[in-house]
Amino acid sequence: MIKRFVFLSVIGLALAGLPAGTKADNANMPFPALMNSLFGPDGSRATPRRSYQPRRAAPLPRSYGRQAAPLPGTRQRAHAGNRAPVYGSRRGFDRRFERRVVNYETREKPGTIVIDKSSKYLYLVQANGKAIRYGVGVGRPGFSWQGTYSITRKAEWPSWRPPEEMKKRQPWLPDYMEGGPGNPMGARALYIGNTLYRVHGTNEPWTIGQEMSSGCIRLRNEDVIHLYERVRVGARIKVI
Repeated sequence: MIKRFVFLSVIGLALAGLPAGTKADNANMPFPALMNSLFGPDGSRATPRRSYQPRRAAPLPRSYGRQAAPLPGTRQRAHAGNRAPVYGSRRGFDRRFERRVVNYETREKPGTIVIDKSSKYLYLVQANGKAIRYGVGVGRPGFSWQGTYSITRKAEWPSWRPPEEMKKRQPWLPDYMEGGPGNPMGARALYIGNTLYRVHGTNEPWTIGQEMSSGCIRLRNEDVIHLYERVRVGARIKVI
């Protein structure tokens, strides 16, 4: 309180020394900087300063975060230009299941298909004790089957309509999917008897040699095309 009284007294004395009717001139005052902070140019109360308002951060660009890091266990393949990266599978195709001609002793006639689920091979019987051997993926545990049938139909880039039993197990599946590179039926399909099973292609070549389907037999797309061109409707197919 004492400091405030002394401060105001000094100001009063400074103003009292001015001639009557003369307005306060900040430039002639002994403390112009101090006076300007207290009074306006005409001696009135100065306009109070605005309180400090922190600036809001600018919004992030729309492209921020679009190129996410690869998922754990995946590897990134570089692409030219500004296209988004493509993430590959954890494993490639197992070369043990490459297509090849092998010796194959059987009583089956040439043109017969024999599928050995335990070894994950499909044999297309040829003459002179030979066969074309293809690697396949087969049904997972609980979806294994066997028997002798015939090929009742062939289709290129087949469409796919998941059976009701499959949709009950996997309700996210579509009701219908047109044929094409993204279709899990792959490039070709051979329909087996009056069953729901098929020999078909796949766009997931790393599944060859595995037990992971719902009962169908899958081959790489290049292999199912090769097989398709050599099998006729009515051919015998044996699953063992």
